Amino acid sequence: MNDPRPVGIFDSGIGGLTVLAELRRRFPEEHFLYLGDTARLPYGTKSPDTVVRYALGAARALVGRRIKLLVVACNTASALALGALREAVPVPVLGVVEPGARAAAAATRGRIGVIGTESTIASSAYVRAVQALLPDARVLTRACPLFVPLAEEGWFDHPVTRQVAEVYLADLAHAGIDTLILGCTHYPLLRRAIAAAVGPGVTLVDSATAVADEIEAQDTATRRGNGRRGRVQLLVTDAAARFARIATSILGDPLPAPLELIDL
Repeated sequence: MNDPRPVGIFDSGIGGLTVLAELRRRFPEEHFLYLGDTARLPYGTKSPDTVVRYALGAARALVGRRIKLLVVACNTASALALGALREAVPVPVLGVVEPGARAAAAATRGRIGVIGTESTIASSAYVRAVQALLPDARVLTRACPLFVPLAEEGWFDHPVTRQVAEVYLADLAHAGIDTLILGCTHYPLLRRAIAAAVGPGVTLVDSATAVADEIEAQDTATRRGNGRRGRVQLLVTDAAARFARIATSILGDPLPAPLELIDL
Protein backbone atom coordinates (compact mmCIF):
# COMPACT_ATOMS: atom_id res chain seq x y z
CA MET A 1 0.00 0.00 0.00
CA ASN A 2 0.98 3.58 -0.50
CA ASP A 3 -1.61 5.29 1.68
CA PRO A 4 -0.55 8.63 3.18
CA ARG A 5 -3.32 8.69 5.82
CA PRO A 6 -2.19 8.28 9.44
CA VAL A 7 -2.54 5.28 11.72
CA GLY A 8 -4.88 6.21 14.59
CA ILE A 9 -4.12 5.05 18.15
CA PHE A 10 -6.16 5.65 21.27
CA ASP A 11 -5.88 4.91 24.97
CA SER A 12 -7.33 6.35 28.15
CA GLY A 13 -4.06 8.12 28.96
CA ILE A 14 -0.32 7.85 28.47
CA GLY A 15 -0.10 4.05 28.38
CA GLY A 16 -0.75 3.81 24.66
CA LEU A 17 2.30 5.97 24.05
CA THR A 18 4.33 2.78 24.58
CA VAL A 19 2.57 1.41 21.50
CA LEU A 20 3.13 4.65 19.58
CA ALA A 21 6.83 4.66 20.48
CA GLU A 22 7.30 1.09 19.23
CA LEU A 23 5.35 1.71 16.03
CA ARG A 24 7.40 4.85 15.31
CA ARG A 25 10.56 2.82 15.79
CA ARG A 26 9.38 0.07 13.43
CA PHE A 27 7.72 2.31 10.84
CA PRO A 28 9.62 5.62 10.95
CA GLU A 29 8.07 7.01 7.77
CA GLU A 30 4.48 6.35 8.85
CA HIS A 31 2.16 9.12 10.06
CA PHE A 32 0.44 8.65 13.45
CA LEU A 33 -2.49 10.29 15.21
CA TYR A 34 -2.68 9.53 18.95
CA LEU A 35 -5.60 10.27 21.26
CA GLY A 36 -5.27 10.06 25.05
CA ASP A 37 -8.72 10.32 26.64
CA THR A 38 -7.27 11.80 29.82
CA ALA A 39 -10.53 13.47 30.88
CA ARG A 40 -12.08 10.05 31.49
CA LEU A 41 -9.05 8.11 32.73
CA PRO A 42 -9.00 5.31 33.78
CA TYR A 43 -11.22 3.07 31.65
CA GLY A 44 -10.31 0.05 33.76
CA THR A 45 -12.65 0.91 36.64
CA LYS A 46 -15.65 1.73 34.44
CA SER A 47 -18.63 -0.49 33.58
CA PRO A 48 -18.56 -2.39 30.26
CA ASP A 49 -21.29 -0.17 28.78
CA THR A 50 -19.34 2.96 29.69
CA VAL A 51 -16.12 1.59 28.23
CA VAL A 52 -17.88 0.81 24.95
CA ARG A 53 -19.37 4.32 24.84
CA TYR A 54 -16.03 6.00 25.56
CA ALA A 55 -14.20 3.80 23.05
CA LEU A 56 -16.72 4.57 20.30
CA GLY A 57 -16.36 8.29 20.96
CA ALA A 58 -12.57 8.13 20.74
CA ALA A 59 -12.68 5.98 17.60
CA ARG A 60 -15.11 8.28 15.81
CA ALA A 61 -12.97 11.30 16.63
CA LEU A 62 -9.97 9.62 14.99
CA VAL A 63 -11.92 8.33 12.01
CA GLY A 64 -13.19 11.88 11.50
CA ARG A 65 -9.58 12.89 10.91
CA ARG A 66 -9.20 10.34 8.09
CA ILE A 67 -7.13 7.52 9.58
CA LYS A 68 -6.54 4.30 7.66
CA LEU A 69 -6.12 1.92 10.62
CA LEU A 70 -7.32 2.10 14.23
CA VAL A 71 -5.11 0.63 16.95
CA VAL A 72 -6.97 0.22 20.23
CA ALA A 73 -4.00 0.61 22.57
CA CYS A 74 -6.20 0.19 25.65
CA ASN A 75 -6.52 -3.36 26.96
CA THR A 76 -9.83 -2.62 28.67
CA ALA A 77 -11.33 -1.23 25.46
CA SER A 78 -9.83 -4.12 23.48
CA ALA A 79 -11.39 -6.61 25.89
CA LEU A 80 -14.83 -5.00 26.06
CA ALA A 81 -15.39 -2.89 22.95
CA LEU A 82 -13.52 -4.42 20.01
CA GLY A 83 -16.62 -5.97 18.43
CA ALA A 84 -18.59 -2.74 18.70
CA LEU A 85 -15.70 -0.77 17.25
CA ARG A 86 -15.31 -3.09 14.26
CA GLU A 87 -19.01 -2.72 13.50
CA ALA A 88 -19.03 1.06 13.93
CA VAL A 89 -15.98 2.35 12.03
CA PRO A 90 -15.07 1.98 8.34
CA VAL A 91 -11.36 1.16 8.83
CA PRO A 92 -9.54 -1.96 10.09
CA VAL A 93 -9.41 -2.17 13.90
CA LEU A 94 -6.59 -3.88 15.78
CA GLY A 95 -6.75 -4.50 19.53
CA VAL A 96 -4.00 -5.53 21.91
CA VAL A 97 -5.47 -8.66 23.53
CA GLU A 98 -5.11 -11.17 20.71
CA PRO A 99 -1.56 -10.12 19.72
CA GLY A 100 -0.53 -10.31 23.38
CA ALA A 101 -2.06 -13.76 23.76
CA ARG A 102 -0.26 -15.02 20.65
CA ALA A 103 3.06 -13.67 21.88
CA ALA A 104 2.56 -15.33 25.27
CA ALA A 105 1.57 -18.64 23.71
CA ALA A 106 4.77 -18.61 21.65
CA ALA A 107 6.93 -17.85 24.70
CA THR A 108 5.43 -19.96 27.47
CA ARG A 109 6.22 -23.39 28.86
CA GLY A 110 2.64 -23.68 30.06
CA ARG A 111 2.17 -21.31 33.03
CA ILE A 112 1.03 -17.84 32.08
CA GLY A 113 0.18 -14.93 34.32
CA VAL A 114 -1.98 -12.01 33.21
CA ILE A 115 -2.12 -8.65 34.96
CA GLY A 116 -4.46 -5.84 34.01
CA THR A 117 -7.13 -3.44 35.15
CA GLU A 118 -10.14 -4.68 37.06
CA SER A 119 -12.34 -4.56 33.95
CA THR A 120 -9.82 -6.36 31.75
CA ILE A 121 -9.32 -9.16 34.25
CA ALA A 122 -13.07 -9.47 34.95
CA SER A 123 -13.71 -9.86 31.20
CA SER A 124 -11.50 -13.01 31.03
CA ALA A 125 -10.55 -11.90 27.52
CA TYR A 126 -6.91 -12.92 27.89
CA VAL A 127 -7.80 -16.27 29.46
CA ARG A 128 -10.06 -17.11 26.52
CA ALA A 129 -7.54 -15.88 23.95
CA VAL A 130 -4.67 -17.88 25.46
CA GLN A 131 -6.67 -21.05 25.97
CA ALA A 132 -7.95 -20.90 22.40
CA LEU A 133 -4.31 -21.27 21.38
CA LEU A 134 -3.09 -23.49 24.24
CA PRO A 135 -6.02 -25.37 25.78
CA ASP A 136 -3.78 -27.05 28.37
CA ALA A 137 -2.04 -23.88 29.55
CA ARG A 138 -2.56 -22.77 33.12
CA VAL A 139 -3.54 -19.09 33.12
CA LEU A 140 -3.50 -17.11 36.36
CA THR A 141 -4.79 -13.55 36.57
CA ARG A 142 -4.39 -10.57 38.88
CA ALA A 143 -5.99 -7.14 38.76
CA CYS A 144 -3.49 -4.38 39.55
CA PRO A 145 -5.56 -1.17 39.67
CA LEU A 146 -2.90 0.99 41.32
CA PHE A 147 -0.45 0.50 38.46
CA VAL A 148 -2.24 2.95 36.14
CA PRO A 149 -2.17 5.95 38.54
CA LEU A 150 1.46 5.15 39.41
CA ALA A 151 2.37 5.21 35.71
CA GLU A 152 0.35 8.39 35.11
CA GLU A 153 2.25 9.97 38.02
CA GLY A 154 5.54 9.08 36.34
CA TRP A 155 6.62 6.78 39.18
CA PHE A 156 7.95 4.16 36.80
CA ASP A 157 10.56 2.64 39.13
CA HIS A 158 9.76 4.42 42.39
CA PRO A 159 10.15 2.59 45.75
CA VAL A 160 6.38 2.80 46.24
CA THR A 161 5.83 1.22 42.82
CA ARG A 162 8.17 -1.64 43.72
CA GLN A 163 6.34 -2.23 47.00
CA VAL A 164 2.96 -2.27 45.26
CA ALA A 165 4.28 -4.65 42.60
CA GLU A 166 5.58 -7.04 45.25
CA VAL A 167 2.18 -7.12 46.95
CA TYR A 168 0.23 -7.58 43.73
CA LEU A 169 2.51 -10.15 42.12
CA ALA A 170 3.62 -12.33 45.05
CA ASP A 171 0.98 -15.00 44.37
CA LEU A 172 1.85 -15.21 40.66
CA ALA A 173 5.56 -15.47 41.44
CA HIS A 174 4.93 -18.22 44.01
CA ALA A 175 2.73 -20.10 41.52
CA GLY A 176 5.74 -20.50 39.23
CA ILE A 177 4.55 -18.64 36.14
CA ASP A 178 7.08 -18.56 33.31
CA THR A 179 5.39 -15.84 31.22
CA LEU A 180 3.57 -12.68 32.30
CA ILE A 181 1.28 -10.72 29.99
CA LEU A 182 1.35 -7.01 30.77
CA GLY A 183 -2.36 -6.63 30.07
CA CYS A 184 -2.44 -2.84 30.15
CA THR A 185 -0.38 -0.52 27.98
CA HIS A 186 0.56 1.49 31.07
CA TYR A 187 2.32 -1.51 32.59
CA PRO A 188 5.41 -1.61 30.32
CA LEU A 189 6.31 1.75 31.86
CA LEU A 190 6.66 -0.12 35.18
CA ARG A 191 8.66 -2.97 33.64
CA ARG A 192 11.59 -2.78 36.07
CA ALA A 193 9.39 -2.92 39.16
CA ILE A 194 7.27 -5.72 37.71
CA ALA A 195 10.29 -7.75 36.60
CA ALA A 196 11.85 -7.42 40.04
CA ALA A 197 8.65 -8.66 41.68
CA VAL A 198 8.24 -11.81 39.55
CA GLY A 199 11.92 -12.70 39.22
CA PRO A 200 14.40 -13.15 36.36
CA GLY A 201 12.97 -16.40 35.01
CA VAL A 202 9.69 -14.86 33.84
CA THR A 203 9.25 -13.56 30.28
CA LEU A 204 7.28 -10.30 30.14
CA VAL A 205 4.96 -9.90 27.16
CA ASP A 206 4.51 -6.27 26.17
CA SER A 207 1.45 -5.15 24.18
CA ALA A 208 3.49 -2.58 22.26
CA THR A 209 5.86 -5.16 20.81
CA ALA A 210 3.07 -7.66 20.15
CA VAL A 211 0.95 -5.12 18.26
CA ALA A 212 3.92 -3.93 16.20
CA ASP A 213 4.70 -7.55 15.29
CA GLU A 214 1.07 -8.04 14.24
CA ILE A 215 1.02 -4.96 12.02
CA GLU A 216 4.33 -5.92 10.45
CA ALA A 217 3.11 -9.45 9.76
CA GLN A 218 -0.14 -8.19 8.20
CA ASP A 219 1.68 -5.51 6.20
CA THR A 220 -1.05 -3.13 7.38
CA ALA A 221 1.24 -0.15 7.91
CA THR A 222 2.72 1.81 5.05
CA ARG A 223 6.43 2.39 4.67
CA ARG A 224 6.60 4.74 1.76
CA GLY A 225 10.35 4.61 1.30
CA ASN A 226 10.87 8.35 0.91
CA GLY A 227 13.37 8.48 3.78
CA ARG A 228 11.49 11.22 5.66
CA ARG A 229 10.28 10.93 9.24
CA GLY A 230 6.50 10.60 9.45
CA ARG A 231 4.33 13.13 11.26
CA VAL A 232 2.92 12.58 14.75
CA GLN A 233 -0.12 14.41 16.10
CA LEU A 234 -1.04 14.12 19.79
CA LEU A 235 -4.58 14.74 21.02
CA VAL A 236 -5.76 14.82 24.64
CA THR A 237 -9.11 15.51 26.30
CA ASP A 238 -7.68 17.02 29.53
CA ALA A 239 -4.52 17.73 31.56
CA ALA A 240 -2.39 18.61 28.55
CA ALA A 241 0.56 19.93 30.59
CA ARG A 242 0.70 16.82 32.78
CA PHE A 243 0.39 14.54 29.76
CA ALA A 244 3.23 16.39 28.01
CA ARG A 245 5.52 16.01 31.03
CA ILE A 246 5.13 12.23 31.15
CA ALA A 247 4.99 11.81 27.38
CA THR A 248 8.40 13.46 27.07
CA SER A 249 9.99 10.62 29.03
CA ILE A 250 8.34 8.03 26.75
CA LEU A 251 8.68 9.61 23.31
CA GLY A 252 11.78 11.72 23.91
CA ASP A 253 12.56 15.38 24.37
CA PRO A 254 11.29 17.40 22.60
CA LEU A 255 7.91 15.85 21.87
CA PRO A 256 7.37 15.03 18.19
CA ALA A 257 4.39 17.42 18.06
CA PRO A 258 2.54 19.95 20.24
CA LEU A 259 -0.54 18.67 22.05
CA GLU A 260 -4.03 19.51 20.83
CA LEU A 261 -6.84 19.65 23.40
CA ILE A 262 -10.12 18.25 22.06
CA ASP A 263 -13.59 17.49 23.38
CA LEU A 264 -15.32 14.19 22.67
